[in-house]
Amino acid sequence: MKVSSGPAPLSADAIRRAMGGPPARRSRVPALLTTGVVLVALLLAVTWWARSYGPLAGPARGFEERGVPLGLPPLVSTSTGSYAFLQTQDDGTGPVAWSPCRPIHWVLRPDGAPAGGDALLTAAFADVAAATGLTFVADGATDEGPRADREAFQPDRYGRRWAPVLVAWSDPGEHPDLAGTVAGSAGGTSVVGDGYAVYVSGQLVLDAPQLAELLTSPNGSAVARAVVTHELAHVVGMAHVDDPGQLMHPTADVRQTALGPGDREGLALLGAGRCAPHL
Repeated sequence: MKVSSGPAPLSADAIRRAMGGPPARRSRVPALLTTGVVLVALLLAVTWWARSYGPLAGPARGFEERGVPLGLPPLVSTSTGSYAFLQTQDDGTGPVAWSPCRPIHWVLRPDGAPAGGDALLTAAFADVAAATGLTFVADGATDEGPRADREAFQPDRYGRRWAPVLVAWSDPGEHPDLAGTVAGSAGGTSVVGDGYAVYVSGQLVLDAPQLAELLTSPNGSAVARAVVTHELAHVVGMAHVDDPGQLMHPTADVRQTALGPGDREGLALLGAGRCAPHL
């Protein structure tokens, strides 16, 4: 995330990347950390969207799937705020979303986590869970490191189920996508079954040194929480919008560190996806 003294104009490159919903996002943070934040979307791994798993090579179908949603998104009134999705169904029936009828498992690679990092993750997951009605389950620690070509199915590590969302604290030395001012990258992995696409796994990588520095700055905790919440919203399917009143705007300042009305409307729609017993 980049800091600015106010809403900065979007570059043509940022607009191009924000439109069309690439599967992963990165956020940049420059040296000054007191007034505002710029989020810039960049591509991580297109191959995430081309996964195909047959009944013998893939995970057990319908693992933990129930016949009804585990939770319901909140009722939100139609707002004047904007929202956008990373992917929509080919038939135009709605966004690609996670199944609300099974929990979304996630694991944490905690190496190098900054002081206060656990609190940031707890707050971000609570924010997104409340806004979507989706159920997140923390499976504990893992030694799996982040990578752009991460497989959505890793039976040797996680058994015959979809790999849980990987949350990892990292740095540019390990994860080159965090080079320069990039503070985080995140995205979801979708697969298609019976003509309907569903997110089944994902990855969220955070630059531990940059966020540690951010947490020591004025208003740093609020901005850092916004960074993590923004990235987690990408994991569940949200894209950037050209609306400075939303957390998903590529440019935000410390006055917009919570989900806006458009964010909440979009997240509620993502929490109302179909069950996916076929996956």
